[in-house]
Amino acid sequence: MLETNAKKNTIKNIVFDFGDIFIDLDKLASMRLIHKEFPEFTLNQDIINTNNEYEKGIISTTNFIESYKKSLPNISDERLKEIWNAIILKIPTHRLAFIEELSQKGNYELFLLSNTNELHIEQVIKNNGLKSYHRFKNCFNKFYLSHEIKFRKPNRDIFEFVLNDNNITPGETLFIDDTLEHINTAKQMGFHTWNLIPGKEDITELFSKDYPFKD
Repeated sequence: MLETNAKKNTIKNIVFDFGDIFIDLDKLASMRLIHKEFPEFTLNQDIINTNNEYEKGIISTTNFIESYKKSLPNISDERLKEIWNAIILKIPTHRLAFIEELSQKGNYELFLLSNTNELHIEQVIKNNGLKSYHRFKNCFNKFYLSHEIKFRKPNRDIFEFVLNDNNITPGETLFIDDTLEHINTAKQMGFHTWNLIPGKEDITELFSKDYPFKD
């Protein structure tokens, strides 16, 4: 689903999410594996808070693992990492080619804005190779990972950080994400938005959408 800013300002900047926009994810993989080994496990508010703190870089990987082990008795650190990282798949070559071509044309300022964490980024590099990861990263003017900048979506402060850090305005910026909650915050702030639906839409279809792109 796509929506455009009411002012119809020309888009000069594009802010992309990462997961299920460029890299494929299996979002249910970790819970499937946990429940296979620990059927009684429940995702309570304390665990959700731990996940959010880890995404914001507030707690270290070591503290994150120790926190989970309280709910998963006798699990090894390595097995926990395997389960946690099972969500991460690969960046399809057609999407890498798309963002490389868009970057090379130089018509837009390109930004990546991802809720992620240290372990997941390590797995991204492992699955895709360091060379491909750097090819991807180098396509963007700025590459914002939540655990590095200490903000996370859908909070307004992460969008304000990107705007202020680059001296850009929401009315000239398109934000693309597969999570409606994130889209809603951006929309309220005046961004153009595309709530991309994984499996039904692909980022390579971007310029077939009815946005006020530059000629």
